[in-house]
Amino acid sequence: MPTEAWPEIEIPYTGLYLAGMDEVGRGPLIGNVVTAAVILDPQQPIEGLTDSKKLSEKRREQFFDQIMAKALCVGVGECTPQEIDTHNILQATFIAMGRALDQLAPAPEYVLVDGNKMPPKLRCPGQAVVKGDLRHPAISAASIIAKVIRDRQMHALHDQHPVYGFDRHKGYPTAQHLKALETYGPLPEHRRSFGPVQRQLNLF
Repeated sequence: MPTEAWPEIEIPYTGLYLAGMDEVGRGPLIGNVVTAAVILDPQQPIEGLTDSKKLSEKRREQFFDQIMAKALCVGVGECTPQEIDTHNILQATFIAMGRALDQLAPAPEYVLVDGNKMPPKLRCPGQAVVKGDLRHPAISAASIIAKVIRDRQMHALHDQHPVYGFDRHKGYPTAQHLKALETYGPLPEHRRSFGPVQRQLNLF
């Protein structure tokens, strides 16, 4: 999985309870930010894990089932739009990551977090890994779990409000989403602190 551009990760931990963690939903204008933490079972490897964005929706769903069946444990943490508006998206993501780790049993002893920033005050030591969802299977697994859960939430929201097209853009600020905001106004699930939503709230 590592390439010449992204070399092997140096991890100062050799035990069993190594968690990978990733988030989905920092950029959208609506819905929760979702994080997942996964401790894989080395006795039940899952072949082909990679960044969730590089997989089709069908393949992500297949991996989701495998991860849930084979991983030692999976934790999911979320922050609502109201929490995002209160804390800002970065801090809300860190809060959600802490919630995901708190769900893991057995408890993780070390965690690899996708990105370039470590959340403060985690329950165990760890390190941030740039492009981690391409470089370590536990982070790849976490990215898949978080992506599938948030996409399912967007499909459910689409069923309630089909005119916004959430099944297609998943809440990201595409032209379709911005046009729907302009036409129909924000929903309760929209993040009030995000610029495009703020602008439309001032007009409605």
